[in-house]
Parts: sequence; structure tokens; C-alpha cells
Amino acid sequence: MQRNLNIHQHAFAELNQYVSDTCKGVGASASSVLVIHNGTIVNEWYSGFHEHGKDSRKVDAESQFNVASVRKTYLALAISLALCEKRISSIDDLAVRYLNNADIDERSAGSTTIRHLLTHTHGLNSAGETIFAAGTDWEYNNAGVNLLLRIVRNVFHKPLARVVEERLLVPYGLDRTGWRKEKSPELVWPGESYGGDTGEEANLFVSTRELAYWGYINLMQGSVDGCQLLPKAVFEQATAIATPSMLDESLPRNGFFWWVQDRPRPDSEIGEQLPLGSYQALGLYGNAVLIIPEHQVVAVRMLNQTGGNPPGYNYIKDIQRFGNLVLECVLDMNRQML
Repeated sequence: MQRNLNIHQHAFAELNQYVSDTCKGVGASASSVLVIHNGTIVNEWYSGFHEHGKDSRKVDAESQFNVASVRKTYLALAISLALCEKRISSIDDLAVRYLNNADIDERSAGSTTIRHLLTHTHGLNSAGETIFAAGTDWEYNNAGVNLLLRIVRNVFHKPLARVVEERLLVPYGLDRTGWRKEKSPELVWPGESYGGDTGEEANLFVSTRELAYWGYINLMQGSVDGCQLLPKAVFEQATAIATPSMLDESLPRNGFFWWVQDRPRPDSEIGEQLPLGSYQALGLYGNAVLIIPEHQVVAVRMLNQTGGNPPGYNYIKDIQRFGNLVLECVLDMNRQML
């Protein structure tokens, strides 16, 4: 992928400053931004240190951040692959069809489908109890994620991390992406401990460039440098709205975990200025990957926020503003080139 920073990076000064201000405002020590437009890196910016304190490692292109819930997009890839390969027959199959008796209580989840698990409409809590009937409401939690992780293990006969490594990381040359259980110098460590590297914990670490490249692979629907390494259908179905159509219009719309723009919604992560078909994923520590197909844009923001949100900070408004600024800067860059 080409880089053209000398010509364009000044157009993204406001975006970079906004992320810098957000970093300070939420008490993070590390931040970065990368924007791809028409297959070219037009903005790449790093700031801060892996930890608070001047003796900590400086953030750079080698730094790998814990992307938290952004990991769900890699789980989405595995489920989409399973559908394309008929390991899972249909998104509307009951989840219990692909789970062992020990994985799920059929009394509470007997009507839950793969679709419900992927779109936060399953109605289960972390204890496996029903909080609403599947497909009738929306609530963000990891109960569906945990069941899908078990489904991946059952249908591929290997854990998520191995599926992602074999089908995505190795073919596309992503060597700064992976589930890490031990601290090392290149990792922006959030101060937690992890028991494994099978993909079943929230310990996926990714460099800024490789998270942007993951977004670019999605934007290009698997075709990079003229090579279609994964089927186009895998990406098409993962990033199209999968939320049950009868869900209340005030609630978010998701693809396979991706937040998808079908119209501006006050509680959506996606800014109201972004065109239809834009999609995004956001993680606990402030990391985000945004894809705007209409303008051939991928944008990544990395942070290492811990300790909760400070008073007055609204993470929805913050991430909406980030997305809107990405688009504003890209359009401004295009105007300057005319």
C-alpha cells in the first residue's frame, strides 16, 4: 500500500488534534490515527507512550494496542466463513444446533438463532438467563460472543485464534495481529492478565497499520493487490445489516457485530454525517476502525483508555465526532486537490 503523507497529512491536522485532546481527556497515555483513501495512506500519526511516565516506550508503528471489542469483527469473519463453507447452514439456524449440551441452556435459549447472537438481539445475559425474547430488543453484552466462540470451535474443530491465523493473518501477511497472553515491549499493555491465546479472551493486540489494513481488506471485500484470498461473499454478508427487520426503529442496526449506517440514529456509534453503508467497530479502550465505502476510506483510531469515563465524557458523542471529522478532512483534502 502506498503512503502519501507529505502532500496530504496537513489536511488531517484537526482530526489528529481531536484524538490528541480525547487522549488527554480520558486519561490515556497513547494514541494514533491512520487514514487510507483510495488505497493510499494519507494520514499516519502517533503520539504518547505505552504507559504514563517518560521512561515508557514511545508509541510508533510497531506498537500493538489491545483492541477489545473490535476483536468481534474477526469473530464475525469466522462465522461468515462458516456460513459460506456450509459449516453453518443458515444465519437463521437455532444456535443450539451447533452447541453442546454443556454450552447452553435450551430452556432459556431454545429460540435464539445465529442472527440474534451476531446482532445483540439474543436476549441473554452473562448467566445464560433470558432478559427479553430473542429478536424483540437489543442489548450490548458478551453473552452472544461467548456462544459464538464455542460455535466456531465446534464447526471448525479449532479455536478462533487458529481459524483467524490460518485464514486471514498468514494469507494477508498480518504479523502484528494476534491474541497475546504475555507482556512484551511492543504491546501497549492495559494492566490486565490473560490465561490463553486461543481467541476466547479479550486480548487481541493489533498495530495501527494492521487494524487499518484489516479495514481495507473489508473495504475491498477480500481482494488485495489483485488477489481474492477470501471469497467476496464472506465480507458482503458480514457487513450488511443483519438485525431482525421487525426490531424497533429506534434501536441500532448491526451487521455481523459491525455497526452499520442505514440512517442517522442518536445512539449509534456512527456519526450522522457519514453516508449510508458506512460501518464501524469500537473497543473498550477507545480503539476504532471505520470504513466509508462511498468515499473509499478506512480510518483507525487507537487509544489505551483505562479506568472508566471521566465526568462529562460521552463516548457515543466522541466516536460520532471522530467519524464526522474523518469525512470532513477527506472531503477537504479532495477540495484542495482540485
